[in-house]
Amino acid sequence: MLSIRDCLDYCDLTDEDVAIIAEHHDIPDVAAAQIACGLVQTREGTLMLTKFMLDLVDEAEERGDQDKAKRFRDACARFIAAHPITH
Repeated sequence: MLSIRDCLDYCDLTDEDVAIIAEHHDIPDVAAAQIACGLVQTREGTLMLTKFMLDLVDEAEERGDQDKAKRFRDACARFIAAHPITH
């Protein structure tokens, strides 16, 4: 039986990526992991995940929460580096 960690490692996702997706959708981490593992398999899904992260950066900046905005921005940069979009 595969663990969540096995799935995340296979999809090259971090716990932070999953936490951000869970926060964006207000869902449990396990559900976010399942969604992310599926989305990251396609170009469109990867773009969608990137947009989720950028949405949270914008929301945190609008609230004036610079620490959270930096956390989301850093995670987004790592995600983009790990999942480059090829044209």
